[in-house]
This record gives sequence, C-alpha cells and structure tokens, in this order.
Amino acid sequence: MVKGCTGFALAEALLRPRSVALVGVSDDIAKTAARPLRFLRRAGYGGEVYSVNPTRATVQGEPAFASLSALPERPDHAFILTGTDAAIAALEECGRLGVPVATILAGGFSEAGGAGVERERRLAEIGRSYGVRVLGPSSIGVVNVHERLVLTANAAFAEPDLPEGGVFVASHSGSLIGALLSRGKARGVGFAGLVSVGGEVDLSVGEICEATLDDPKIGGYLLFLESMRNADALRRFALAAAARGKPVAAYKLGRSAEAAELAVSHTGALAGEDDVADTFLRDCGIARVESFDGLLEVMPLLNRMPPRMRSKTGRQPAVGVVTTTGGGAAMAIDQLAIRGVRVAAPSAETVRRLAEAGIAAGEGRLVDLTLAGTRYDVMKAALGVMQTAPEFDLVLATVGSSARFQPDLAVAPVIDSAREHDKPLAAFIVPEAPEALLRLNAAGVPCFRAPESCGDVIAAALNRRAPRPELATPSPSPHPGAGRTIDEAEAYRLFARVGVPHAPVAVLTVGEPVPELPFAYPVVAKVLHPDIAHKTDLGGVVLNIADADALSAAMAAIRGRVEAARPEVGVRNILVQPMTRGVGEVLVGLRRDPQVGPVVMLAAGGVLTEIFRDRALRLAPVDRDTALEMIGEVKALQALAGYRGRTEGDLGAVADALVAVSRLALLDDVTVLEAEINPLMVMADGQGALAVDALVQLATADATAQSQENDTENRSGRNR
Repeated sequence: MVKGCTGFALAEALLRPRSVALVGVSDDIAKTAARPLRFLRRAGYGGEVYSVNPTRATVQGEPAFASLSALPERPDHAFILTGTDAAIAALEECGRLGVPVATILAGGFSEAGGAGVERERRLAEIGRSYGVRVLGPSSIGVVNVHERLVLTANAAFAEPDLPEGGVFVASHSGSLIGALLSRGKARGVGFAGLVSVGGEVDLSVGEICEATLDDPKIGGYLLFLESMRNADALRRFALAAAARGKPVAAYKLGRSAEAAELAVSHTGALAGEDDVADTFLRDCGIARVESFDGLLEVMPLLNRMPPRMRSKTGRQPAVGVVTTTGGGAAMAIDQLAIRGVRVAAPSAETVRRLAEAGIAAGEGRLVDLTLAGTRYDVMKAALGVMQTAPEFDLVLATVGSSARFQPDLAVAPVIDSAREHDKPLAAFIVPEAPEALLRLNAAGVPCFRAPESCGDVIAAALNRRAPRPELATPSPSPHPGAGRTIDEAEAYRLFARVGVPHAPVAVLTVGEPVPELPFAYPVVAKVLHPDIAHKTDLGGVVLNIADADALSAAMAAIRGRVEAARPEVGVRNILVQPMTRGVGEVLVGLRRDPQVGPVVMLAAGGVLTEIFRDRALRLAPVDRDTALEMIGEVKALQALAGYRGRTEGDLGAVADALVAVSRLALLDDVTVLEAEINPLMVMADGQGALAVDALVQLATADATAQSQENDTENRSGRNR
C-alpha cells in the first residue's frame, strides 16, 4: 500500500494547494460543474488552475486538457466534477499520477443501495492502494478564505467579498457550508475555511480539522454533524484542540425520539443514539448547540469562557441578568431555565453595591433598569457591579428598542464593560437591530438576536466540560446483536473480576431435592437461562420464599410458567439468592456503541427505569470523581443523600461500582457489548452496595475477530 499524506502535508494539498485540476468542469455556466472555475477566478486564487474536459479544447474561454495525464504538472488537488462511474475512473487516474488529494462531488454511492455500496468500496480501495486522500463522495468542495481558494460547487459562494476570520467549518452536509457563510456574513462572522466532508469514505471531520490545528489563522471550529462516524479521529482532534485553547462547537442532527437501541436491556433503551452522541461530544469538550443560529453565534462566548472544570462543592454555574426591557429579559430567562441554566438573583452585597451606584435592584432575579438603563452611565455602572459580583459566572445584558435606532448609545456600555472585566458578558438584542449586532460582533462581544439562540448558546457554553484526555479512545465495536447473552451466574463472575460485589448465589436444578443453602431464608428464586433477559415478564421470579418446601414448589412453578410462555426454552436451572433489602436501588450499565465505543450509565433502578429516564451517561472508563458527578446528576438519588431525614445510602459504594463496571470496557480477553446491574442494592451509608440482578451480552469470537480485522483495515486507511 502506498502511503498518503497526513498532517501538515494533508492541510497543504487540501486547503493550500499550489495547483488544482477541475476534472469534468463544464463550459455551460448554468451547470453546477461550471461553478468552481468561475469562483476560483472571481476570488483571485493565485495557484495554477487546470481544466480537464475530454470533449472540449477550451472551457469558459480557457484552455482545457483531455485528461489528468495530459497536464503539464501533477496537480496538488483534483476536484472531480463528473458523474458517478466517471468519478471512479478519474480517482484511479489520480492514483496512478500520485495526486495527493481528490475531492469527489458525485453521489450514488453507499446511499444508493447495494450497487452504490460496492462503488464506495471501490473508491476506498483505490485510495488505499495508491495513497491518494479522498474527500467525499458527495462533497461540494473546500474553501480557504485567506488563500482565496474557492474550490466548491456550492452556489452560495458566488457571494462577493467572502468574510475573512478565524472560524473553520467542517460539515457532513455540503449545502450547509453555504448557509453558514451567507448567514455568518450577515452577522459579521468571519471564516478561515469551510469544508464539505460528504460521505467520509476516507477523510473525516476529525482528521481534516486535526490537520489544521497549527494554523495560526484558525481560532475555533464549527462542526455540522449528521452522524458519529470516525469518532476516534473526532475525539483525537477535540483533545488536541482543547490543548491549544481552540474551542469546538457542534450542531448534530438526530435529537428525535427514535433512538437506535439494543433490546436486551434497559441500558440500551435509555442510552439512545442521540444521548450517546451528546455524551461523546461533552466528554470530548465539544460544546453542542441545538439551533443553527446558535452554531453561528456560539464562538465569541466560547472564546471568553473556558470549559467548566469539576466542581468540588457541586455548585452549578449561575447567570446574572441586567435589562432595560423586562419582557425581553423574561423571554431570555425562560429559554435559559428550560435548558437547566440557573439564573441567580443578586446577593445582598451586590444589591448594596448597586444601591451605592444609584441603582435599585428590586427583589427578583432580574436587575431591571427600565428606561433609565438607556443612559450610558446607568447601564455601565450596573454591568460593572454585576461583572465583579462573585455569585455570577456570566452576565447577560438584555437591550431593548434603543438598540435599533441608537446603536451607539445602546451597546457602547456593553462593549466597554466587556473590555474592562474578565467575567464573560453577553448581550441579547430584543428588536431587529443589525447595526447593533454588527458592532457587538466586531468588538468580540457574544450577542444574540433571538431568545432561543441566547438560551441555547449560554447553556452550551456553561455545560461545556473540560475533556478527559486520560482516557484512551476505544477501538470500533462489533455491531449490536453480534453476540451472545450469558446467564446471570456467569454475569456475576464477570462483574466480580472488575470488583463489583454481588449477593450470594446458589444454582439449583429443577426436579432435584433442595439442598441446604449457604445462606438463610427468606430467598428469591429466578429462572437461570441465557436466552431470558427479562425474567419477571415471563413469571420467572418468586420472592420471599420462606423454606425448602416453598423453594421446591417455586422452582416447579417458575419452570411451568416460563416454558408455557416460551416453549422452545427448556428450564433446567434456578438461581437462588437471599432476599436483600437496602435503602434504595440504582441501575448501573455499560453499552458499547458501534460508533463511539463504550458508554457507562447510572440511572434510577427498578422496573420503571425506562419511564423516568432519570440517568447520567459518560464515556467509559470513568474515575471516581466522574462517578460522583454522575450521581449528582440523577435526581432520584437525592433521596439517598439523606433527603428530608431519610436514611443516607452508601453513595460512595455506588461510585465505586460505577468505576468498576466501566472497567469492563478495558478487558482484553472478552468484548462486552452490554452489561447491566438492575438493581444495584444500595445499603445504608458505610455498608456498601450489592448487585442483585445482572445481565451481560458478550461479542462472539467471530464477531470480535471481525471487529479487529475491520479496525485494522480502517486504521490503515485513515493513517496513511
């Protein structure tokens, strides 16, 4: 296999090529394939541009070449604008000539069914065998604004005077780079580069962004994601970006209720596809926004607000609000509150300091300056007090109607206050006031034109966690379902390997005399079979069994009920445990997601777990501090912290169990697809926690071997 370019060399060929070839460029300016030549010439790109069209001697008044082989030099970057089959042939010609990077516009690959999947496999094979790096398919191109490289077929780049700046955009969707450009220009957002990633047959969002990290002209990244493909490269990039102080924000499609889940456990049902993606982004230190406007407006606040570190006190960040319009501020507060952001009232000390400045703060969460706040000195004084008040992590200034017709007067105190104080200050402009917003953007002040994006961006910034670089990125996983479920007794043995204690067990055979048990009655009896995950649903559990005779009868009854419901299942063994009572119960689970790897979950335990969906998720493995953070996020566990005089549960033991379960992801002799303890019985403080039900699904040997083979192939392709 020929080794292709990576890192700096990749960034040069992809975004700073000395020469480009437009393969299949059209002479008809009404056609999509004609745009790249027009855009490059209009932008003033300084490198060589070669038109390749076998049917014409000239294209758009410039000489054309019959093939790539006919060019006077090997181009650094080929933009293949042909149809699907011709694109494959053109890529192979790129390979033979040693072209470092080829971008493919055409679709008709994996999204087109079986034949398309085979065509995409052929693209990947050509790229690997020759070492040419492939962007796409279905990529609408790349733009480097600083280098005047407008190598795209996106019609939005007919826009004159493309706005230069420090934001780099990578998007699975090609049309969205144009939308970001045009909307961003209207907001005063400047771009360093924009890349349409497309189908990621080779180059992925993560690898492309990683190659640009040392570009001093790039200060932050905006990602538009349709999936979590190549999550390992995305995580590697995100950690490296955090180390360089370059913030990353993402908008990801897929917040719908329809989630990809495994059917064998509550963990699969609770950790839906979007929940896992959200967890992955947060653990990578990527700020996730939920609105398109939020994606455009988030970067100035991320530049001013570092990721949140772990709080030793459990204190949640707080926002203070100053306004000249009570109604406008109330809209912003609503949007913050529904996203779980705490809007705090000024402390007594802050109220006193405001009064000294001639400002009556009132008694609520809102410091409403009314019409007096349209005066520079009043707003400036109020912001100065709020920005130096220790109870606030961020201050939001909500500006009313004066912003439209008196932008200097309305936003000058906000701009000046932002420059004078380190604490983040943001502005929500209630009327349609483009001039005020442009002034704020030019000064680097985070500003919002809608209450929804205001709440979205502030929540994303406050919830952005510092990434966890100590965790190795797990390798790709076997697909869900490519495994086998083990029985509960075997599951306990696996949990014991990582240090999770469980209630004592005895395995008895139905029809044989009940022996003396190694523990006292009363006991619980459960059907023991790897094909029965949810025992209660089939009548496979009997509680509070008082003696040996009752146990014998219960075992016979369990076999009768289960075999009646599942005739194909022969019930031979019964698992018996002592009845264990604690002060509460939780669910601890691990799920190996096919795209992002193992995720550990903590939830309220019991049969109603899926209904309440009260849970916390993290990438696995986790340390004890992270486990304690997760405990603090599960509302039901407040009752186990001594709420209203209730007996305190041993939450330290819960944290230890979380850490232990997460270590299942690191076992090297088995691949755990799913593992769940439901419930983990929580004893009184200082008395520990015990697993009293366990479910584990392991990858089969064939599935694990195939996963390793696929991993080797994928990595060899990505690391060329």
